[in-house]
Amino acid sequence: MPAMDVLPRSAFHLDNCSIERTLSVVGEKWTFLVLREVFNGVRRFADLQAGTGAPRQVLSARLTRLVDEGMLRKVPYQEPGQRQRDEYRLTDKGRDLYPILIALMHWGDRYESDPEGPPLLVTHRGCGAPVTLELRCAEGHTLAGPREITPVPGPGARVRGTA
Repeated sequence: MPAMDVLPRSAFHLDNCSIERTLSVVGEKWTFLVLREVFNGVRRFADLQAGTGAPRQVLSARLTRLVDEGMLRKVPYQEPGQRQRDEYRLTDKGRDLYPILIALMHWGDRYESDPEGPPLLVTHRGCGAPVTLELRCAEGHTLAGPREITPVPGPGARVRGTA
């Protein structure tokens, strides 16, 4: 059998694709808008609804899914004279989505913002400089784009016709 890295892409199963699996969890507008709000410190249902504009049932379903997937956790709170409710806090798994949100924001700033410029700038709290994202290999080389990347089968790759 030839080495896996010389087989054509069509020779591999795609049913365990990490991109597809990620999109099955977060690949929906309301989910990213909820995450945007939570990353900005919004934690309570009414405030999340106001910030996202999501219908109540949609927001409830998205929050349930994010909790079930382990990206948010519920923390009970109670205002004086009110019933107990839940706040939503990011978990480590949820916080790991932050670079994706920043990448989406930067793309939107470049291609979809108003002529006046982006509505929000993200800066480093420590020095005030703008935050940027870049692709970098494990050796520290900065990559200009996809033409500098070669996809190769990973340890979870499965050749068609095998288990």
